[in-house]
Order: sequence, then structure tokens, then C-alpha cells
Amino acid sequence: MEKIEFKTSINAPAGKVWDVLFGVKTYPQWTAVFAEGSCVETDWKKGSKALFLDAKGDGMVAVIRENIPNQYMSIKHVGEIKDGREELQDWGESLENYTLSEKDGKTELLIDMGITKEWLDYFEKTWPKALDKVKEIAEKQHNHIET
Repeated sequence: MEKIEFKTSINAPAGKVWDVLFGVKTYPQWTAVFAEGSCVETDWKKGSKALFLDAKGDGMVAVIRENIPNQYMSIKHVGEIKDGREELQDWGESLENYTLSEKDGKTELLIDMGITKEWLDYFEKTWPKALDKVKEIAEKQHNHIET
């Protein structure tokens, strides 16, 4: 398992960045960088199942390991969805963590992940683009985003 980290500073409060990351309307906007038509089916509550899907309905099965609003979200990936079927895997600590730290109205967003080596190159190229999109949306939004 490889550990990777990505970080950005966003000129918006942590609550706004959180809403962009996990909002009903904004989640598909920034995750389109990974797969066009991306969506998620979850309530984001600790212990809840989450399905991260592409436009064809394929994707990842996960469990929300921790949710501390506006501060920290930890997602444990536990399998894949292919052709409408869930295939659970034992990937160990395959976590995707979001840590938000606010200071003076600005938010530092840190993403850290444990991934298999085969995905390392893909995520090293794609996460910076995704963070740029989160930053763009958060810095131009002026009202509350539905989560």
C-alpha cells in the first residue's frame, strides 16, 4: 500500500470548502476530473455505506469511517462495483482522508490516501486537477451549498 498526499490553500472558510467537497450539486462537478458523470450515493454519516459511481454505474464501494463536519472525513474503500455487482476486496487500510484546517478565513485542504501501486501514477496526475476544481468552486460560491 502506497501513501500519497495532496494539499491546497483555498481562499474560503472551511464550511464552504466542506460543502463543495460533499455537496449534492458540487460533488459531481469536481469529481468529473476523475470520471465524467461521477456521483455518490451516501448520507456521509459515520458507518454508512458509500457508492462512488461513474456514468455507467461502475465504481467503488466504501464505508464512511469518520465524519467531523468542516474538519475531517475518512472513507475506507472496501470493493468495486462492476456490471451492477459489488465485489468486496481486502485492501487493508485503503483510506481516503480529507482534513480541513481554517485560519483567517482561508482553508488548507489536505488529502491523504493509501492506495495500491497500480493507481499511484493516475492519482498523482489527477488529484491536483481535482483540488484546483474544488478551489475554483469554493472561491467563487457566495451562498450556502445544499449537502
